[in-house]
Amino acid sequence: MMNETRVPLCVLVLTRDEELNLEACLGSVASWVEQVFVLDSGSRDGTQAIAKRYGAQIFEHPFETHARQWLWALEHLPIAHEWILGLDADQRITAELREELAALFSSPERLQNADGFFIKRRQVWRGRWIKHGTYYPKYLLKLFRKTRVQMDARDLMDHHFYVNGVTRSLQNDLIEENLKENDLTFWIDKHNRYAKLLAQEEFVKRTHAHAPLIRANVFGNPDERTLWLKQRWYSLPLYVRPFLYFGYRYVWRLGFLDGKQGFLFHFLQAFWFRVLVDAHLDDISSQKLKVKS
Repeated sequence: MMNETRVPLCVLVLTRDEELNLEACLGSVASWVEQVFVLDSGSRDGTQAIAKRYGAQIFEHPFETHARQWLWALEHLPIAHEWILGLDADQRITAELREELAALFSSPERLQNADGFFIKRRQVWRGRWIKHGTYYPKYLLKLFRKTRVQMDARDLMDHHFYVNGVTRSLQNDLIEENLKENDLTFWIDKHNRYAKLLAQEEFVKRTHAHAPLIRANVFGNPDERTLWLKQRWYSLPLYVRPFLYFGYRYVWRLGFLDGKQGFLFHFLQAFWFRVLVDAHLDDISSQKLKVKS
């Protein structure tokens, strides 16, 4: 791609203590997009210095949840472009995807017929590309029109971009590799926190009217299929579903082909983490029953 031609696109990245990851993220986009924002929530390392070095516009806002942080960014940052590429700090664009995006934005007719694009995530964990166990290809909606995107502020653990309109898929990958997770203690501590948040979120969805922003559809786009699967997941018995999920991913979907690091990843993410979620959910349900009685 010609260096002098910048794509009329805004890249938006959320950060907190991301000096290990941010260099690769911004290095993959800063030279060819017109606008880069970093929204930081109190980094105490070299995150902001890296962002400045790559010419990103830096803003700060206290963190509540990922969803609320993204919503604040979309509402308050001086975004000059209609199209936004929302990246996590541990994600980077491949050269092939960069060329595909350049070609996409040079063909206005292709953009006119879409409101969002799903991009394949290539998950790399502790140096290993996780190719099996349902983890590749994993389609994430990362490119969208600012005027058509929605997010659910009720999400506690993670964030999801939803588009009210036509979505399509790109052919090439973005890479997600959190170098902080090379330290297993970091990964375990993070997922300990996430397990409680996910249990709280599921409890609300199980016990309250919680209309999703999109419809569940097994034959729909990747987000609609994921929502359909989550609804099936909620109906499975606690403590049984982690065994089923791990067996499905590691055996049926060939997770064992991902080697030693793949075993650790699938076991910790599909089994250990899910058992923690179920334990927290069980505790929350029991506490609510005690209060009622």
